[in-house]
Amino acid sequence: MEAIMVEKKEQGKLKLFALNSNRELAEKIADELGVGLCAASVKHFSDGEIQISINESVRGADVFIIQSISDPVNENFMELMVMIDALRRSSAGTINVVLPYYGYARADRKSRPREPITAKLIANFIQLAGADRVVTMDLHAGQLQGFFNIPVDHLLAIFVQARYFINKGITSDVVIVAPDHNGVKAARNLATLLKAPIAIVDKRETKRVVDAKKMTIIGDVVDRRCIVFDDMIDTGGKVADAAAALKAAGAREVYACATHPIFSGNAVKELQDSAYTEVVVTDTIEIPQEKRFPKLKILSVSQTFAKAISLIYNNRSVDALFNKNRL
Repeated sequence: MEAIMVEKKEQGKLKLFALNSNRELAEKIADELGVGLCAASVKHFSDGEIQISINESVRGADVFIIQSISDPVNENFMELMVMIDALRRSSAGTINVVLPYYGYARADRKSRPREPITAKLIANFIQLAGADRVVTMDLHAGQLQGFFNIPVDHLLAIFVQARYFINKGITSDVVIVAPDHNGVKAARNLATLLKAPIAIVDKRETKRVVDAKKMTIIGDVVDRRCIVFDDMIDTGGKVADAAAALKAAGAREVYACATHPIFSGNAVKELQDSAYTEVVVTDTIEIPQEKRFPKLKILSVSQTFAKAISLIYNNRSVDALFNKNRL
């Protein structure tokens, strides 16, 4: 693993803070950068109000706050808002918000009358609070970057994911599968890296399918190893149905791969009881012990975020993070 060095523009200029949503990832990022997490306390009063105290000077510093907008979504988002306000009032030089997971990203358009576009509202709040830049990963829709009037660095987990399957030797007789038509572009991107064909689960009903044989697979999966690829796994129903359909269509082995492990509702049981050999996710969302199961494999994206922070801090281009030669 290559070393990541932070060049010192001024002693103590880079400040890295972690809130409560994903402390484990924040500590890994700090280790990759060779810096410590700065001292701050985050307290919750009995009525739910949040109090944040920054225990060291941030005047003129380039500050990076690491916080996923994950479960509990509203609580973690409010922590972020209070922290940004505290930093702005403490004369921080720049406030860079690192969002490994952007909550509410699925509410990115009006699909019915009188419906909010909550993803845009979140962007408005982050800017209004005083953020200067956002660093995030695998947005549900890339166009969410346009909701901001400040720079947004949209990082990708796909290189970490592709490298995992390459190192595991899953490169021959493999097919990348989109679990629905909306996931075709993402599936094609992974297929390009693994030099593999793609297939699509043609599921047209929103409800669960009882008979997997009634789901159509577009593409050849007979006696192939299949990787069902999506940006997130929420309740697990969609990807569990995809695995059943692929097995019914003759697939030899099936893997699930996603960036964001939301794992709400009955997801853990759905995935553990599914036809998957392995469920591969990243650590953009911290997974508590009670939601970990034998089939689960967690890949860390800490090095990707650490490289991005180092490049941004040193006013360098982040283009190198999107180079396919990284594999």
